[in-house]
Amino acid sequence: MTGSPAGRERYAYLGPAGTFTEAALRQVAGPEEAEYLPQVDVVAAIEAVRTGRADYAVVAIENSVEGGVTAVLDSLAVGEPLVILREMLVPVTFSLAARAGTTLADVRRISAHPHAWAQCRRWLAENLPGVVHVPATSNTAPAALLAESGDELGFDAALVPPPAVAHYGLTVVAEHASDNERAVTRFVLVGRPGPLPAPSGADKTTLVVHLPSNQAGALLEMLEQFSTRGVNLSRIESRPIGDSLGRYSFSIDAEGHLSDERMAEALMGLHRVCPHVRFLGSYPRVDAPFGDVRRGTSDQDFQDAREWVSALRDGRAT
Repeated sequence: MTGSPAGRERYAYLGPAGTFTEAALRQVAGPEEAEYLPQVDVVAAIEAVRTGRADYAVVAIENSVEGGVTAVLDSLAVGEPLVILREMLVPVTFSLAARAGTTLADVRRISAHPHAWAQCRRWLAENLPGVVHVPATSNTAPAALLAESGDELGFDAALVPPPAVAHYGLTVVAEHASDNERAVTRFVLVGRPGPLPAPSGADKTTLVVHLPSNQAGALLEMLEQFSTRGVNLSRIESRPIGDSLGRYSFSIDAEGHLSDERMAEALMGLHRVCPHVRFLGSYPRVDAPFGDVRRGTSDQDFQDAREWVSALRDGRAT
């Protein structure tokens, strides 16, 4: 049940209009069928679900250039539990935009989201050496300011998604400002815990895991819970727990669904040896799995082994 007056599901996302996050949201639900709730940052989008102001949130979780989006990883690792329901991929490129009449020679200060700035560093160094970065809360926030504010902004141009140029009535100062035109960002749909999406045969499970100890071999002990069951990891990142120096948790994407025997066995192993395991969902992945199911780790292999042990206990086998 949704809290929208119109009965439509409510989606919180990083705004304002025209962000890459909105492009990801449109892969889930169009504006004609859902209520879009733009937020000032990704943490606010996630908290909107926790407080009931939104039914779902769409947030960036990983970029092919910069890696994990730490604010999202950390927000999902603590607080009221939420789960990932699906993922979306959005190609990411940037244009340098400004008000009409601005040329490249006029640009001294550029507003950009930190991830946008990181993805354009080489281009900026080659074309605008010495330019000053003015951080922005999203990829379109500076475009909205250029379109609506007066003369005193504190920046001359902005790195924005190409569609935002026309949307906000700006002028392209330079196209293809990205260092990597093949960059892609992975977004996830976050909601409250409930029945898991059905296994698709190409799934991903996301977890947060704390190490069993701070001794030599602790990381190996945790990783062995996956490797001995034939579960491939497509992403693993360490994040500080925050209570003292040297204490880290691990944000993990594992290939497979909780309904897979090998994945369920791996999670049971983690639960036995690790002090904290947070399950963040099993959901269809949008790209092809990197690894094949190793011999001896299919569902049938686990079921056959379990039946054999059962037969041994009953005296039906030797």
